Amino acid sequence: MKKQHQSRGRLPRFLLWSHALGVAGFYLYNWWRTLPGKNDHVYPLPAGKQPAQQPFVSIIVPARNEELNIRRCVESLLEQDYEHFEVIVVNDGSTDATGKILEDIGRNHPAAADRLYVLQLRDLPAGWTGKPHAMHSGAQEARGEWLLFTDADTYHQSYALRTAVNQALKERIDLYTLGVAQELPTFWEKTLMPLAYMGISMLYPPRKVNNPGSPIALAAGPFILIRRKVYETLGGFARPELCNTLVDDLMLARTVKENGYRIRFLDGRQLVSVRMYRSFREIWRGWLKNSYLGNRGGVPFFFVQIVGLFMVTVMPFLLPLLLLSRRWRKTALAVSLCELLPLGLYRSWLNQNTGIPERYTLTHPLAGLIFMGILGQSGLRILTGKGVEWRGRRYHATPEAEPVHR
Repeated sequence: MKKQHQSRGRLPRFLLWSHALGVAGFYLYNWWRTLPGKNDHVYPLPAGKQPAQQPFVSIIVPARNEELNIRRCVESLLEQDYEHFEVIVVNDGSTDATGKILEDIGRNHPAAADRLYVLQLRDLPAGWTGKPHAMHSGAQEARGEWLLFTDADTYHQSYALRTAVNQALKERIDLYTLGVAQELPTFWEKTLMPLAYMGISMLYPPRKVNNPGSPIALAAGPFILIRRKVYETLGGFARPELCNTLVDDLMLARTVKENGYRIRFLDGRQLVSVRMYRSFREIWRGWLKNSYLGNRGGVPFFFVQIVGLFMVTVMPFLLPLLLLSRRWRKTALAVSLCELLPLGLYRSWLNQNTGIPERYTLTHPLAGLIFMGILGQSGLRILTGKGVEWRGRRYHATPEAEPVHR
């Protein structure tokens, strides 16, 4: 009887320890995989120093119903201390006060007369999604040797443009993109955005993106500086795979890298910040739009991710409940420490990178459950053809299968 009792206990213990080692390995490997290389950082120019070369840069801002963000963004761009640039804001059929705010900036900002141009769009042509069409339209009006695509919810330090241009020219980069600082003032932003960061950095680690020998490519929508010659050679956002995508930054980067041009994805938190979403509803809808399409590995890997998300975010916080059982107390204590220690160390590093208090580590399982829901609904809507809605438009995107590249 004693041998039978011991035999029955071996399988659960084996499963518990297998899970513990898997979770610990996941967080340690993900931390190692996510760390940028020693050269994957921005090097701000000293105050007052301009790049040796100063090509003309056209900054293109697509904006649709951005009344809460547009003034701060455009004014920060007009106040860049680089000498040769223009700002093209593409008002993409906004129905709120975006247009009036742009008119006010045009009348009252001292730099607007020489630098600001507002392009008004109304109808969206068939075969296009809104943002790629707006960026394409802005690029057609641009005069610059370089194009900077940025989002309307960003804020740019005054030295951001000259710093980026200087480094892009010095390192002979074709597409220069920045991971930017996240502004996260509310509970739901602090709870959910770190997990989004974890997922993106796991799938698209900077070292892989910056390695010309790796097929992994990514650009960050808040700051994409690209040589105009490269953009036009590739056909820009008029390319069939770019004109109707909901993940325009990812697809642009993939196209650039596949054609042999050089990408640099850098830590640009010193230069640019962004306030992506302002409520739980906005976060859900924003990630619903692109969480499936932005994944790598196709349908099977996507569903493995949903299950895996539960295993690495929720289960480590449930296993300590076994401490209530006298029989499992010692094993549960050891297994819990094996899982929660590397999880806590990883979250501490992640919290520092996103400016979030350490106590929000305790929201990790809540964020995991919510993102399981977002991922599931996003995949379901795309795979069933229902599509997603964004900024008052419904898009029927089609799934793309991409192999997983390590």
